[in-house]
Amino acid sequence: MEGRRTGAALLLLPCLAGLLLVSGCSATKPRRVNDVCAIFDEKPDWLDDAQSSYQKWGVPVPIQLAVIHQESGFEADSRPPRGTFLWIFPGSRPSSAYGYGQILDATWDRYVETSGSFFSDRDDFADVTDFIGWYGSIGERKYGIPKSDPFAFYLAYHEGHAGYVRGSYKRNSKLLATASKVAKLSRQYQRQLDVCQPESSASRGSRASRG
Repeated sequence: MEGRRTGAALLLLPCLAGLLLVSGCSATKPRRVNDVCAIFDEKPDWLDDAQSSYQKWGVPVPIQLAVIHQESGFEADSRPPRGTFLWIFPGSRPSSAYGYGQILDATWDRYVETSGSFFSDRDDFADVTDFIGWYGSIGERKYGIPKSDPFAFYLAYHEGHAGYVRGSYKRNSKLLATASKVAKLSRQYQRQLDVCQPESSASRGSRASRG
């Protein structure tokens, strides 16, 4: 009996190793992050995830990807860098932001509670694209922030809906430049999708904006 158990355990080892390998590969950063067609060629599941979010919430795929590019550079477990204590020792992080979308704990908790996505994770691409869609949908419905305008979308994403409405970004030249960068990348992704996914809903809906 003991021999059978040992043999079964040995047979399971390659399977477990394979599962770990697949999990590791799924979380790797795309090689060409400025080419959305290359991203989806490398990670076809991501196209399905982003399209599903677009169809559910209406935030165009190019905006979803441009926000993720800016926030984390497509690093699944990205966090803000730590500060230093006494110029030498690692200090605390400036915020609880985490994952593909650099989403704060409190904001993520609100998304989980209202959407019922209790098993979602900020380091899961599908969950983050759904979050971005959810966030944009609320911004447009409650605050009139157009979810198809990447410039306005990113400002509201960074400042929060209430902060955007207050105009907290207006004197922040660095943030305005970053929002312009996101808008430019969104338009670039749109042009690329128009070529490689012309029949896909992923290539529709994002309009040019300021920046």
